[in-house]
Amino acid sequence: MLLELHVRNLALIERADVEFGDGLNILTGETGAGKSIIIGSVNLALGQKAPKDIIRSGAEYAYVELVFSVKDEQRGQLEEWEIFPDENGLLIVTRKIMPARSVSKINDETVTMARLRQVTGLLMDIHGQHEHQSLLHVSKHLEILDTFAKSRTSPIKDQVADAYRRYKTLQSALEETKGDEESRKREADFLRFEIGEIEEAELKEGEEEELTERYRKYSNGRKIMEGLSAAYQAVDTDGVGQALHQINEVASWDKQLQEIQDQLYDVESILNDVRHAIGAYLDDMTFDEEEMARIEQRLDQIHSIQSKYGSTVEYIYQALEEKKERLEKLENFDEYRKKTKAEYKKVTEKLEKLCKGLSKERMASAKILTEQIRKGLVELNFLDVDFSMEFRRLKNYTALGYDEAEFMISTNPGEPKRALGMVASGGELSRIMLAIKTVLADSDEIPTLIFDEIDTGISGRTAQKVSEQLAVISRGHQVICITHLPQIAAMADCHYEIAKSVEKGKTTTRICRLEEDAMVEELARLLGGAQITDAVRQNAREMKAMADRIRQRP
Repeated sequence: MLLELHVRNLALIERADVEFGDGLNILTGETGAGKSIIIGSVNLALGQKAPKDIIRSGAEYAYVELVFSVKDEQRGQLEEWEIFPDENGLLIVTRKIMPARSVSKINDETVTMARLRQVTGLLMDIHGQHEHQSLLHVSKHLEILDTFAKSRTSPIKDQVADAYRRYKTLQSALEETKGDEESRKREADFLRFEIGEIEEAELKEGEEEELTERYRKYSNGRKIMEGLSAAYQAVDTDGVGQALHQINEVASWDKQLQEIQDQLYDVESILNDVRHAIGAYLDDMTFDEEEMARIEQRLDQIHSIQSKYGSTVEYIYQALEEKKERLEKLENFDEYRKKTKAEYKKVTEKLEKLCKGLSKERMASAKILTEQIRKGLVELNFLDVDFSMEFRRLKNYTALGYDEAEFMISTNPGEPKRALGMVASGGELSRIMLAIKTVLADSDEIPTLIFDEIDTGISGRTAQKVSEQLAVISRGHQVICITHLPQIAAMADCHYEIAKSVEKGKTTTRICRLEEDAMVEELARLLGGAQITDAVRQNAREMKAMADRIRQRP
């Protein structure tokens, strides 16, 4: 679960440190206080794109840190991804946002956005303010079903995806066989030319580098000769010999001169060795114009082959094998086409069978899913609701099978079920999404669920039902919820107030955890608005007491 959130220099937040608890964590505050910034900071830490103006005015960077406690169920999967929580099961996710770039880390190790989303997706699920609108897109419905039924459908889906890839490959291969015989003949002739050109070149690994070095030596032969001749003259040992003779004359008179004498012997020996090495090189050095021309011609051939077929010998021979394979297909075209058609038919039959099996599993799971959602909707004050899923077959196969699935709903007795997007209002969509999230929460192991203003478009008895449903979810998951409604706020296990103030001429958002009396006072504010009377406070205390009793129900 999410233990801590630390934010620095993000929008209106100069510094915020929050310790979340088990169960239902509620965040409330005045409109504009910065509640969305708190959830936004979490989203940024999870890899969401950072707006240009997100860094607080006057700051060099913004910083967000999430501290998770990882259970054994998640640890195994994380370790498969080479992500290792510490000995206490802690995982720390950070993101530093600078004007030109941002850096994300997991346990101080820099990670890509893709890896960050993969890891955090195992630990947290965020329901944004407008996520319920995704229910208007039919493709989302099949995604929800597959998430619910993943233990039953994932193995078949993997087989469908593999069969579909092979199906598309063979389909493309058959398309290529539709050309006329004359064009195939021209292509075969050109392939034979290319294959011959590569094979005749007889390229070898390292040959180009060796020839290039030899060509460089030949093309600079005169400079090498001039330089070595000058060096040979410069290391003449006559001067050293004279100096040695003079030292020999006087060395017997002072023992300290013997060290200089020894050094001169060493210098004379080294210079003689260098002079002999230069002389030997000059004696052996020859310049063969025919050899240089042959090297130049071979390098031109190698470079020509590289420009046509690949930058390295490995790539060139890989291209050669591909061309031979293609030529074999063209030379045995009728047999190849017949074989491809037979395999395409076989794969199509296999794909059809797999899609049919996947569809059958989905339909069986859909009955369970929609019944559970229907029960959840009843709990959320849909008094008489009928909820199901309708399946249609697509014209073409896809990597997900051939199903198109859509939720259908009737909210009034006697009315036929219709497509969800044609019936449900914004508030109803929000409750339907909550019911779906509740069902999915029971079928997955994501420990933390975040709801950003789940109360959109609801009030009164419905709000009370939503609060009770959140309390149910929070028994098995950590839930973090932003709300404006006192019915939902009263159900909190941990309650946080987000407030905005002006300090030293700058607007700042702060967040603090409320104790029991402060929780009642915040409920009174939500109930009473601008003026909080004793009656409102009493109402708030009664609401909190009732919520506590509901939370304690078995």
